[in-house]
Amino acid sequence: MASKQDHPSNVNNQVDGLAHGLANPATPRARPGCNRWLELWRSQLGKKYAMAISGFILIAYVLVHLLGTLKVFAGPEATNAYADWLRTVGSPLLPEYFAIWALRVILLLSVIVHIVAAVQLVRLARAARPVEYAAREHRTVDIASRTMRWGGVIITLFIIFHVLHLTTGHAHHDFSTDVYRNIVSGFQQWYVSLFYIIACAALALHIYHGLWSALQTMGSTYRGFHRGGRSPAVVVAVVIGLGNISLPLAVMVGVIE
Repeated sequence: MASKQDHPSNVNNQVDGLAHGLANPATPRARPGCNRWLELWRSQLGKKYAMAISGFILIAYVLVHLLGTLKVFAGPEATNAYADWLRTVGSPLLPEYFAIWALRVILLLSVIVHIVAAVQLVRLARAARPVEYAAREHRTVDIASRTMRWGGVIITLFIIFHVLHLTTGHAHHDFSTDVYRNIVSGFQQWYVSLFYIIACAALALHIYHGLWSALQTMGSTYRGFHRGGRSPAVVVAVVIGLGNISLPLAVMVGVIE
C-alpha cells in the first residue's frame, strides 16, 4: 500500500512547489534597520517628520544666508571679503569651493525630500478626506496655510532665478566678479526687485506656516503651546521676510548704491 507521502496529489504538490521555488527564488530579506526606516517613510507621520527636518535645515540656511547678505549694508569691502571667505572655507584642509559645494548638495537633497514629502502628503490627505469636510476646512484655515502650495511654487522659481541671477550670472544684465556690484546693479532694475520682494513675502508666509506645523509634528504640543507657540514661527518669518526685503528696497531708494 502506498504511504500518505507517496499519494499522487502530494507528489504533484511537491513538484509544483519545487518548480515555483526555482522560477521565483526568494529575495533576501531587508535589514531590520532599513525596513524600519522604509516603513517610517511610507507612513504619514514619517513624511511629516521628513518635511519638518528638511524644513529646519532649509530655514537654518536661509538665516545664515541672510546674515551674509546683510553685509551689503557694510559696503563693498565687507561684502566681497565675505564672498571670498565662502570660497575658501576649510582651507587649507579642504580644497577651494569644497565646503560650499557640500552645502549645495545638502540643500538640494533637503529640497527634494521636502517637495516629495509635501506632494505625497497632499495626495494622502485628498484620498482620505471627504469633499464636504475639505470645504469646511477651507473656511477655517489662515492665509499662510492656504498659500502654502502656490508659495512653494513661487519659492522654487525664485531659487532658480536667484541662482541664475547672482550665482552664475546667466540672468544678470551686467555680471562681473565684483559681488557687491552685482547685487546693487541687479536690484537697480525695478522688476527684478519687485519679483524679489514678492518672493520673499511668499517665503516668509511659507516659513511661518511650515515652522509652526513642524513644531507640532516634532511634539511641541503641550498645554499652553497653542496659545503662545506661534511666536517662534512669527519671529523667524518676520526676521527673514523683512531682512531679505530690506536689500532690494534699500537699493531702489538709494540707501545702497
